[in-house]
Amino acid sequence: MASRKIFISGYAKLPKGITATELYSVIAVGLLVNRSTGEILEGDCSLVTNTAKNFFRNIVIGENLNNVEAIEKIFNESYYGSARKAIISALKTCHEKYKQAIEGVETEEIE
Repeated sequence: MASRKIFISGYAKLPKGITATELYSVIAVGLLVNRSTGEILEGDCSLVTNTAKNFFRNIVIGENLNNVEAIEKIFNESYYGSARKAIISALKTCHEKYKQAIEGVETEEIE
């Protein structure tokens, strides 16, 4: 039987000239997701400041990975840091991995 919670990560290249790029070169996004609903239970990212990390968590926790467009809209309307495009790209990667994960479980349960 598959676990109810799954961990998904996504990465994206950061823009040049920001502190996070000097430290990491890519942004890492990690999400703990309810496998059956897509609800994001926990989230973290490799942004440098605690304020930015907390802001990220406040946006993603409680959102649904099945509706990544809504999460993207929130970031576009409220996050004005230089890493916005990279965060959105990493979240879209997480969305794709989530789709693959649930499709794999559905296939296993049918067999």
